[in-house]
Amino acid sequence: MVGTQAGPADLFPSPGVWPSLKQLLGLQLFFAAIAAVIYGIFWAIRPESSNLLVTVVYTLCLSNLTTFTLSSLSFLYARKPPFQYWSAFLGLLLILTPVLVTGTTALVFWFVDRPGGRFWPYLSSSWKFPSLATFTFGLACQIYIVTKGKLEQRNRELQQTIALDIAEHEVQEEELERAREIQVALLPKVVPQLKGFKIAGTWEPARTVGGDYFDLIPLGKEKLGICIADVVGKSVPAALLMANVQAAVRAFASESASPAWLCERVNSVLCANLAPEKFVTLFYGVLDGEKKTVEYACAGHPPPILKRASGSVQLVENGGAVLGVFPHWQYENSLVQLAPGDRLLLFTDGITEARKADGEQLGEERLIHLLENLAEEAPSALNRRLLESVKNFGGSHLQDDVTLIAIAVDAANQPAKQESESSSIVAP
Repeated sequence: MVGTQAGPADLFPSPGVWPSLKQLLGLQLFFAAIAAVIYGIFWAIRPESSNLLVTVVYTLCLSNLTTFTLSSLSFLYARKPPFQYWSAFLGLLLILTPVLVTGTTALVFWFVDRPGGRFWPYLSSSWKFPSLATFTFGLACQIYIVTKGKLEQRNRELQQTIALDIAEHEVQEEELERAREIQVALLPKVVPQLKGFKIAGTWEPARTVGGDYFDLIPLGKEKLGICIADVVGKSVPAALLMANVQAAVRAFASESASPAWLCERVNSVLCANLAPEKFVTLFYGVLDGEKKTVEYACAGHPPPILKRASGSVQLVENGGAVLGVFPHWQYENSLVQLAPGDRLLLFTDGITEARKADGEQLGEERLIHLLENLAEEAPSALNRRLLESVKNFGGSHLQDDVTLIAIAVDAANQPAKQESESSSIVAP
């Protein structure tokens, strides 16, 4: 507010408050500098009539009287609307100027200059410049004080805004961390295993929370439901949608439910609840440990890669529309036969769409090449090495959420260890 008369602490005293010694000394140095400038002007115009002592005393007395008188009478104009503020201040300055000039001139006449003669002729010959200087000085100081007060007020408001922003950011970070904890709790903490197989899952969001998810659902002693999905988008909205997808998959998954039927049911639920621009890609399969087969259906998800023990590589493809867009889409079941030594890799597009700084993507061919080189690794090590390679390719930064499920068929056809492996959940 313009009427706020809070002067700068480093120079001018606050209204009605006696200045500290440091302020007082600072003011005198400031006034002395003004006196030096005025004397320089007089000396340049008429060097023979310039008097340094008179100029210094006159300037110091008049400046101090103007400053402290206006400060003491600030209650007459402070804290008023701008127009009233400046009207009252200028009126007061016009009234005080002749009084202050007369008093200061009298002091110089009798105690410093001592020119002799009468005072009034002395005043009439010297009042013009001091009056103009006093009015200009008083106005300039007040403009400085008001401007500084505005800047200080804006600075305080900015600091308050920054403090509020920091507090809100901290609250958001806490909420995101709670959301992450909830999301992690929804992912499988322990990966269930089937006899003759080793299975590992890895999940890492590009941000605190993400839209990728995977699940491994026991369906009896010899079957395991395998699900990997990618929700369009990132962060909290994607994470919320992911939780809904997981709940729907868990609700429909059973030993008797075919993958195509499950995709149709989940698609029906999502079509009735998703916003138009949202969709989900999903791969759902049933791993049969006894028959060593995977019956699966795909809803717009990148096809898994099957690395055969013989060295050949094939994509486990199955055409199907994304979930949440076409309510009456009919999905189809496909079947793949696994053999000892095979490796099956399920992944989200955060892997193949990882980019370098120039925009070049990792792509499917590079991923296949990585899988060929790492095929002998255990599933958990395979996932870890693949994730490291993806990060190195993209400059240690994930542009999208990343999820991997690696399934290895025991080459010796021996039962897997009874203890279960933990899923890998990596902090972003």
